[in-house]
Amino acid sequence: MKIYKYIDGKCNASGPEVKMLREKAGLSQEQLAAKLQLAGLNLNQKAISRIETGERIVADYELITLAEVLDATVNELLQI
Repeated sequence: MKIYKYIDGKCNASGPEVKMLREKAGLSQEQLAAKLQLAGLNLNQKAISRIETGERIVADYELITLAEVLDATVNELLQI
């Protein structure tokens, strides 16, 4: 499968919003990873870092769980 880059060579559109909401909630990347793991999504701190910098693709099911844990909507994460 060919992966097409988003704006500025990024692999996702949600990274900056994930970072902003994580920081607003006062969570470190490690703490967010722990909350996601408790919600059933097995991501570690490195994966969170790569999402925030746009180096990692975010699957639709991951986006849903990120939104739930960050108390946001998928549309907010996608800046729609």
